[in-house]
Amino acid sequence: MQKRKMIIARNIDQQLANKVQEIISDWELIVGRDQAIWQEHIHDSEIIAGWISGMENYCLQPHSKLRWFQSWSAGVNAYPLDQFEARNVLMTSASGVHAYPISETIFALMLALTRKIHTFVQNQAAKKWHNAGLKLEMHEKTIGIIGVGAIGKETAKIAKAFGMTVLGVRHSAKPTDFVDEMYAIEQLADILPRCDYVVVTLPLTNDTYHLFSAEQFQNMKPSSFFINIGRGEIVNETDLINALKNNIIAGAGLDVFETEPLSTDSPLWDMENVIVTPHHAGATEHYTERLIETILIPNLQDYLNGKTPSVNLVNYQKGY
Repeated sequence: MQKRKMIIARNIDQQLANKVQEIISDWELIVGRDQAIWQEHIHDSEIIAGWISGMENYCLQPHSKLRWFQSWSAGVNAYPLDQFEARNVLMTSASGVHAYPISETIFALMLALTRKIHTFVQNQAAKKWHNAGLKLEMHEKTIGIIGVGAIGKETAKIAKAFGMTVLGVRHSAKPTDFVDEMYAIEQLADILPRCDYVVVTLPLTNDTYHLFSAEQFQNMKPSSFFINIGRGEIVNETDLINALKNNIIAGAGLDVFETEPLSTDSPLWDMENVIVTPHHAGATEHYTERLIETILIPNLQDYLNGKTPSVNLVNYQKGY
C-alpha cells in the first residue's frame, strides 16, 4: 500500500523536519525547494507546505490528491485561490508569524522619521554636521493601526509603552487589548484626521485595493507619517507620491510597493521624507521555527484527527 505523502517545499533544518515526521510517522515526508526533489511526488501528496511557482501545473490537476495547503507567507493574494476553492483544497496562512519582526520594523520606521535618523545617516555619509531641523517626539501621540490582526495587536502593545493613544480599524470593529478605540473599515475617514501616525497592516483583497488614495491622504494631518507594511497595492502610489511632494503628509516609511522591486526611476527613492525598505519587514531568524511549531504542527494534528486545520484557515470569500 502506498504511503500518504506530504511535501514541505522549503529547505529547513533536519531537526524541524524530524518534528514533523514524528507526527506523521507512517507518511512519506519530502523536504526541499528544488523541483527535482518534489516533482515526482506532488501528484500523490495530500499536504503541501510552501509554494513554488508552477506547482499548480501538478497539484491542481483532476487526479491530484492535494487536500490542504499551508502557505509559507502571511499574505495569500498571490496564490491561485479560485483553483484551490474549486477543488475544495483547504488553505492556511502564516499570519502571525511576523508579529515581532514587523512590529519592530514599524517602530523603527516611525522613530527614524520622527527623530530624523535616516537624515543623520545620510549626513554621516557626507560628513555633514547638521541638526536636520530635529524637533518631534513620538511619546503621547496618536497612532492609527489599519488592520488589527497579530501584527496590529503587537504594534498597539508597543505603542502603549510610548504612552500613545491607539486607534484601531478592522472589519469586525471588535475591541481588543491595547487599542483605545476600535472602528470598522467604513469609519476610516473618521479617524485619519486624528492620527499622527497611520500604520497599514492589512492584507490585499478586493476590498482593500487602493484603500488609500488622494482622499485618504487629504484627510490626514499635514504633520502625519504614513507607514505601509501590508501590501503595496493597498495604496495608490501615484497619489502617495503627490501627497509627499506637496506636503499633504509629512513623510512615509514603506516596505511594500505596487510594483516590486521598486523601479529605479520611482521618485520615492530620492525623497528626503521617505524611507524605503525592500519588502523585508518580516525577515527574522525565527521565521521557519515559529511557522512550523505554532502553525504547521497544530494544523497537522487537526488534520490527522479528521478536523479542519484551525490556525489561520483562509476564507476564500474574504481573501484572507
